[in-house]
Amino acid sequence: MKKKPSSNKGISRIDSTSTHGWFVRGYRNNKTFSKLFSDKKLGGKAKALIAAKAFRQSLWNKIEKIPVKRRPRRLVVRDSRNTTGVIGVCHIAKKNNNGSIYESYAVSWRPKPGIQKCTSFSIKKYGRQQAFRLAVELRKKMLKRIYGAEVFSKMKQLQKKAA
Repeated sequence: MKKKPSSNKGISRIDSTSTHGWFVRGYRNNKTFSKLFSDKKLGGKAKALIAAKAFRQSLWNKIEKIPVKRRPRRLVVRDSRNTTGVIGVCHIAKKNNNGSIYESYAVSWRPKPGIQKCTSFSIKKYGRQQAFRLAVELRKKMLKRIYGAEVFSKMKQLQKKAA
């Protein structure tokens, strides 16, 4: 069960020349659910807010039951900003507090929608080629785990289409 909404989350105040009231809004799957609670019709600002909060709670209970539509996961095979030649692997150079520069190859992947994981391999520790190789290997391992063993044949097909 969802937590109780905090204070006035999802509720906005509207005070224009002709409209005074509380506006409740909720979203699910690119659809907006909304309703205005007029001060005048409900007997004042405080009563309108109470009605708006009650509606918001019932709206959230209704919205909660609607399954979230997620786009199918897509496999990115090309990005013009990528400079390493491997999607999900990038070269990073950071300046430490003492002024020295720390270089590494960072690798990232998304095990589930909305969750991103990353790690890096130090060039100082492994050397430039070994750090890059370790980052690429980890990226491939994670892609196999997420998409299955056939991921690389899919990637080749997508690259041919994009070319």
